[in-house]
Amino acid sequence: MSLRVTVAAPFKQRGKARIGEHEFVVALSLDRDWLSPDQAKRVIDIATGEGLVSRDDGDLIADFDLDSVEIPDDFSPDKSVFRERSAFERAVDALEADGLEKQEVVAAVNELQQEVGITADAAAVVYARREGVDVDDAAAKAREEL
Repeated sequence: MSLRVTVAAPFKQRGKARIGEHEFVVALSLDRDWLSPDQAKRVIDIATGEGLVSRDDGDLIADFDLDSVEIPDDFSPDKSVFRERSAFERAVDALEADGLEKQEVVAAVNELQQEVGITADAAAVVYARREGVDVDDAAAKAREEL
């Protein structure tokens, strides 16, 4: 969730779901002093790969519900924002964002994995789809890792 919060901050700060890439970098590096400009650019690349934002003519567009993200006053991104998540992690995060409890999700995914005899990544994607949660990015990542 740290990546989602980090990405949401510049958009929420500007009160828009579409901002310039430069604005995004300035918000994270100068305004909030969370990251260096190079790190902020890396966050853009990771967030794009994760399906959190899309690029359009020099702008970034938030591809998730910004209102669903709370930014704690004492929040500061940790190193996990620079790590690309597995398909399993992406699916679990999407299910959590949809209101399900992480512990219950992991238990259900483990059960499905054992029942069907598939990887944890595949089981997480199947479970999320059964729950009606969009996990196309996680499914693509799972296929990529095969």
